[in-house]
Amino acid sequence: MNRQRTWNPSRFLIGLACAAAIAAAITTPASAAGPSDEEVAKMAEASPEKATVKPAKARKLLIFNRCEGFRHSAIPYGAAALKVMGDKTGAYESVISDDMAMFEPETLKQFDAVVFNNTVSLKFEKPEHRKALIDFISGGGGMIGIHGGADNFKNWPEAAAMMGGVFTGHPWQECPVKIDDPKHPLVRVFEGKGFWVTDEIYKFGGPYSRDKLRVLLSMDDAKGDPNHQGRKDNDDAVAWIQQVGKGRVFFCSLGHRHEIFWNPTLLAFYLDGVQYALGDLKADATPSAELNPQPKAAMPPEK
Repeated sequence: MNRQRTWNPSRFLIGLACAAAIAAAITTPASAAGPSDEEVAKMAEASPEKATVKPAKARKLLIFNRCEGFRHSAIPYGAAALKVMGDKTGAYESVISDDMAMFEPETLKQFDAVVFNNTVSLKFEKPEHRKALIDFISGGGGMIGIHGGADNFKNWPEAAAMMGGVFTGHPWQECPVKIDDPKHPLVRVFEGKGFWVTDEIYKFGGPYSRDKLRVLLSMDDAKGDPNHQGRKDNDDAVAWIQQVGKGRVFFCSLGHRHEIFWNPTLLAFYLDGVQYALGDLKADATPSAELNPQPKAAMPPEK
């Protein structure tokens, strides 16, 4: 899945130039190390050269890093990669924060989409913040969830339904990934080929259902580790989209390991997902269960 790129020293220098600004922008506890200059340079090298579609207007993306439960060390990595891609491609301007004041209604209105970047156990204690997020998405805003973003909202069913699923375990470290609909525009970067990836792979419960979600990537359970059982229905999704009112949601469970954020193919996939959530990249969100006929999935190779 890792695409080969010709080494360009100028991209490395661009990455180094971005590193200091990114480090200053990411708000994170002092104990949580962020990406090194060299790692940010790898993100800049791996990032797409340009956005898949030209933004309809200037876009603003809130990358939200707050964590009130288990803290993933990948949080500053995901934030850095998203900022690098926005800066490099011009697809969006990034604001990185862990301040719940971002969900004040008037503040949230300045953004086109919000990323829940490995945020775990967010409580959203203020009713006005809950209402602001629901109104923002249903009114036409976008929401992106990365990995631990599905480990939120266990006590807030409406928001859990918007995200599309709730974390119930991570029984796998290697995942054979199938492309559920190879012709869907959001999976174009995989070129119709399933793949293997090493990461902490989630399984989902709660509101997860193909009756509501357009599943993009899922696990090929027949090739997975037989010692670690997923859902009883063998429907272990990796990424999906859904429409919520006038808004759009993109979720991908890949993002526990740091190197996910300098994988060229996965960064391109994330960029397309962000552009979908922002409203620029148009894609069909018809729930998977409603498709007739069902598309033929692209399966991963044998290990």
